[in-house]
Amino acid sequence: MIPAEEQAQRQTALRALLAKPLLVAAEDAESLMLVRRHLPALSGWLRRETGWRLAADAETARLFKTAPLACDATHPAHGHNREPFSRRRYVALCLALSALARADAQTTLGNLADEVLTAAAEPGLAATGFTLTLDSRSDRADLVAVVRLLLAWGVLSRVAGDEDAYLSARADVLYDVRRPVLGVLLTGGRGPSTITARGFEARLAELTAEPVAETDELRNQALRRMLTRRLLDDPVVYYDELAEDERAYLIAQRHNITGRISEATGLLPELRAEGIAMVDPDDELTDVRMPEQRTDGHVTLLVAEYLAGRAQAPRGELLAFVRQAAQAHASYWRKGVTDPGAEIELLEVALEKLTALRLIEVDLMATGTGTGTGTGIRSRPAIARFALAEPTIREPRSLPRKATTDAADTMF
Repeated sequence: MIPAEEQAQRQTALRALLAKPLLVAAEDAESLMLVRRHLPALSGWLRRETGWRLAADAETARLFKTAPLACDATHPAHGHNREPFSRRRYVALCLALSALARADAQTTLGNLADEVLTAAAEPGLAATGFTLTLDSRSDRADLVAVVRLLLAWGVLSRVAGDEDAYLSARADVLYDVRRPVLGVLLTGGRGPSTITARGFEARLAELTAEPVAETDELRNQALRRMLTRRLLDDPVVYYDELAEDERAYLIAQRHNITGRISEATGLLPELRAEGIAMVDPDDELTDVRMPEQRTDGHVTLLVAEYLAGRAQAPRGELLAFVRQAAQAHASYWRKGVTDPGAEIELLEVALEKLTALRLIEVDLMATGTGTGTGTGIRSRPAIARFALAEPTIREPRSLPRKATTDAADTMF
């Protein structure tokens, strides 16, 4: 039996790793200390239940996670204004990491920009249609977004200067390069240079491929690990999204799997006919919260309520709904929400959040000729929790009169 205090510390350490798989001493000293203190127990549980590897030293703790679904694009990297990274920014990020691997202990934004531009001009990369220049502010903004992401990860540490000054006046910025952090960024089971497949999908599949299970015991182990990963990573796991063997195993073992997750993390299982969600009572292990305050949070909540009573809705119908909501709540929402076209951005933010939370799916709606010409939104079962029933107004009832009264009878 594990003492309660030790169990609580292990839960705190594992929750810290799930929320932030890369812990850096300069920013996460307390969490890193807990992870190192309980490293054998944590790494054993993760290896057994998920197949993930955990490494920790005085500088970093790295949980080498693998995404349950390689095609899931609902949790992108974000820029300074929460805009999702574009393909161009992701390529620039890879080029920047390659340049930093060859850099000295310190580098400047200007030097990093020159290295990235040189790499971007390689014929093989140019043949894919990728181009990068720093002639305009928008071009430099892509590089600055990459640098700020590296700062957030702890790969770079700012010594002097400011990225905003670089955007406007091309002023330089000085950074320390943290090589211990840089060295543990890649999470694949094999090095990218060993991949021989052609095409993005094939290369990604080869990079993330796992050994084929050849016995019943190994197949069950692989199923348990895959399902545990999904329950830890995804807001909800629906039975209808699983393969037949995955669904059968999860239904049969759902209490064992969710019980082990709950004991290790403090997450609580919510078992429904349509699937399973591991709920965090402390609301910490999420990068997308629902509900949220301010305009975008209110719009998302209203759209969720609207969709909760419908199996699906075309995008045009939702745009009209958001326009009406903006008119009704204009005095409470931010400026400009009633401007022509403002509903497009409001709806896109709402749909992005609801998709990331697995509450909806965005589908291409087919016309009578069989060609998809519009976009429809399909509600998923978990969105039903945001449905509101019509209020029931009851007439007040008169209480029967007592023969005698006391002080308690007359307080209200």
